[in-house]
Amino acid sequence: MRKLLMWIVVSVGVAALVRKLRRRGDEGTSEVESADESPADDPADELRRKLAGTRDDEAPAADDAAEPEATIDDRRTEVHEEGRAAIDEMQQSTEE
Repeated sequence: MRKLLMWIVVSVGVAALVRKLRRRGDEGTSEVESADESPADDPADELRRKLAGTRDDEAPAADDAAEPEATIDDRRTEVHEEGRAAIDEMQQSTEE
């Protein structure tokens, strides 16, 4: 019985907290809408424009890197050779 009562109290408390947070969010948006700032003065929009500009600058560099230097099989062979070399090196150090 106590557990049931505890669950009910916790549920009511969580619901009240959610309602309070939603009201706070609604009040914040109404204050922003009523302000005399135009959407162009929004700092978030300015940051989005700057970010879009940097992405445009980086796009050609990404295209150059997209060309594969070696095939997958070549890269796989290279990785296996490096692994075998590392194993051989470890075995030699334990033998000494």
